[in-house]
Amino acid sequence: MSHLPAVPSSPTSLVPAHLVESTGRYVESGLRGAANTIRAYAGDWQRFTAWCQQHQLESLPAPVEALAGFLTELADAGKKVATIQRHVAAIVKAHELAGLDSPSANQKIKVLLKGIAREKKTRIKQAAAFTLANFKHTIRSMDVTTPTGLRNRALLLLGFAGAFRRSELEALNIEDLAFDEEGLVVSLDKSKTNQLGQAEEKAIFYSPDPQLCPIRALQAWLRVLNRTEGCVFVSLRKNQRLTMRRMTSKYINLIAQQYLGRGYTAHSLRASFVTVSKLNGADDSKVMNQTKHKTSAMIRRYTRLDNVRQHNSAKELGL
Repeated sequence: MSHLPAVPSSPTSLVPAHLVESTGRYVESGLRGAANTIRAYAGDWQRFTAWCQQHQLESLPAPVEALAGFLTELADAGKKVATIQRHVAAIVKAHELAGLDSPSANQKIKVLLKGIAREKKTRIKQAAAFTLANFKHTIRSMDVTTPTGLRNRALLLLGFAGAFRRSELEALNIEDLAFDEEGLVVSLDKSKTNQLGQAEEKAIFYSPDPQLCPIRALQAWLRVLNRTEGCVFVSLRKNQRLTMRRMTSKYINLIAQQYLGRGYTAHSLRASFVTVSKLNGADDSKVMNQTKHKTSAMIRRYTRLDNVRQHNSAKELGL
């Protein structure tokens, strides 16, 4: 099975007949979640169902023994804790969609997961943050004499200045951009933490250095794009010809790695925004206004201060 299970019909005896179809649609939307999440879970669910078929075990509903065996095999194969946890989440979602209890709630599974994490002693790998000096050097050294260079410069500068997720950059449309003399306001219909599509905005400001200005870089790319609507970041053919194809999150990640280095990802743009902002003295509320995080705890999680000399009160002792 390459897809998550279909949502079963729920009792509708108390729902007026003319609302039954809409009710079912809303329930399915609420259960399934974001499109990117569905795609990620579908692959994990397919691996689990294939494993169960191989061992002649039911996958839906899955017995505790089946889930325990599958997770043990993943751990023995050297899979990271984060990967194992993602598979569990996919299995939980499949059971939820089918209206069934997940075996992950069993105490044995909880103990097993705790043991796997303890034995591996691994932390969830986080995207590295770059220094502002290195980022500036990278941007200044880019070849912007071609459409590809103009697009990639705009992508990196906007991604950093707006603390964008790569899925948000992928979904960005020209209609979402509002320029004025103060800068740029970007409207987001949906994001990872805004599944209901409530209005969210990000403010982008002019930089005194034209080479490092995210707004001027984006405007230069839009002049090449020469459109008034549709996706902002599109794929290009080898001869630098524009296409109508929206750039995928995967390709956005490859571009970030190409310019920033193999140790970084597109998510480093967002992590670096938080880290640089905190190093420059910004309080959590200002950072959260751009990142759209809901709690200060998430800001602390995103802040990359691995250098012991950074953000250290020992420099403020007055000795």
